[in-house]
Amino acid sequence: MERWFPPLSRIVLLFFVCFASATEAARYGFLYTRNRGRCTPQHWSSRRESWPKMVPQMGTVSKVFGSRAYERYRYDLTLLEATARNDDGENVFVRLLKQSTAALLNSYARTGFPYSAWEVKTLLIQALVSEEAAAVQARRFSEANEACN
Repeated sequence: MERWFPPLSRIVLLFFVCFASATEAARYGFLYTRNRGRCTPQHWSSRRESWPKMVPQMGTVSKVFGSRAYERYRYDLTLLEATARNDDGENVFVRLLKQSTAALLNSYARTGFPYSAWEVKTLLIQALVSEEAAAVQARRFSEANEACN
């Protein structure tokens, strides 16, 4: 049996459906979306976009960032794993690596990104001297990554 709605109810229903579909188009997920921007570590770890050829996903941190990074991080830690890490809350060196990897990818992939590839690599190595330096540099890379389009 077909259900009949009064005209006012139909208008309200139509408005609700239109409004819900318009707001759903602006979001990618239902309740929570991991992707905050096109330049964040979350974006690069999602594999929605191909990585620049100069920075292979399975390249190790030690090969890309050098021997000082080898001393601080696992020798077999890949760049993809570095962007996908979720343990960067308290550990400033993990946060530094995560943001540095995204900044390195952005330096190759995004025109107008404020850091060049060699600057990202150099600044990461320089920031490994102390927790304070690592926290400051991680914050700077994070701001650049968030501001990037």
